[in-house]
Amino acid sequence: MKQLFLASLLGSAIALCTSAMAAATDLKTLEAAARSEGAVNSVGMPDDWANWKGTWADLASQYGLKHIDTDMSSAQEVAKFDAEKDNASADIGDVGAAFGPIAVAKGVTQPYKPSTWEQIPDWAKDKDGHWALAYTGTIAFIINKQLVKDADAPKSWADLEKGKYKVAIGDVGTAAQAANGVLAAAIARGGDEKNIEPGLQLFTRIAQQKRLSLANPTIQTLEKGEVEVGVVWDFNGLSYREKIDPSRFTVLIPSDGTVISGYTTIINKYAKHPNAAKLTREYIFSDAGQINLAKGNARPIRAESLKLPEEVQAKLLPNEQYKNAKPIKDADAWEATSRKLPQMWQEQVIIEMN
Repeated sequence: MKQLFLASLLGSAIALCTSAMAAATDLKTLEAAARSEGAVNSVGMPDDWANWKGTWADLASQYGLKHIDTDMSSAQEVAKFDAEKDNASADIGDVGAAFGPIAVAKGVTQPYKPSTWEQIPDWAKDKDGHWALAYTGTIAFIINKQLVKDADAPKSWADLEKGKYKVAIGDVGTAAQAANGVLAAAIARGGDEKNIEPGLQLFTRIAQQKRLSLANPTIQTLEKGEVEVGVVWDFNGLSYREKIDPSRFTVLIPSDGTVISGYTTIINKYAKHPNAAKLTREYIFSDAGQINLAKGNARPIRAESLKLPEEVQAKLLPNEQYKNAKPIKDADAWEATSRKLPQMWQEQVIIEMN
């Protein structure tokens, strides 16, 4: 019996070693193929967003990959892949979470699972490897400490409802950030992707109190002091705080609940440099690639499995603040609701400002 047990253990150990060797060999093969292609062309991955600059510099120095990017929206990226087909000028793009499935449905992607695949939450990846969120965005508050006293600063949506300050969320009709802000408030108050009403009710009460600001919470309005409390993606809030003056602003995740989403790479089915694109995704999900994203104020998807350098972790919010952040579970329902949201916002919220 012991011999059988030992044989079983030995067999398992050999299998693990064989698997590890195969994975290492596959990565070396991929690296060699990417080097021979010599370049990777991206869309929607500019130097100043999520510190892509650091990733492109690393790919150039370590693998000899030349790079160019054309910045565009998620919808434009998917349309470009579809329109160009065999005349593809782009190999890889970075799109909002909702556009990963859209790109797959259009048949313009090819799969690749990085070696850290198991550390990516199931909700954040396509089971076949066509898309996977590399970093997340979570709806947060940014608070101007010069205009709102610490004792009055909101730590939850419940606090937001009772405050004396004005609240800026932006244009719910056109901005995904603003729409997700309403969804976050709804989730915190028992709603979901199909039932946005609890979020609308909160902002209706704020509007009735004449506390809803029509200012868009951007770096310009924050710098000018036009926003007292803003509802923003965490990475935007952290970036604004850093660029303006870290001492002026507090950024935090509402403690009673919020929504978490993110951005995914999509590899063009028709890519001229497919191996370079796959190696790029591999690097993005490596420790070094995830740290690069964190340097750009984006929370890496592998944050729970990653030991960030102290100076990089200091740029982000503590992991424990995210305990009540919930991912979008029903993307189709949210897409349907978000189409109706602009009219609902006008009829229920904006009308109360008059």
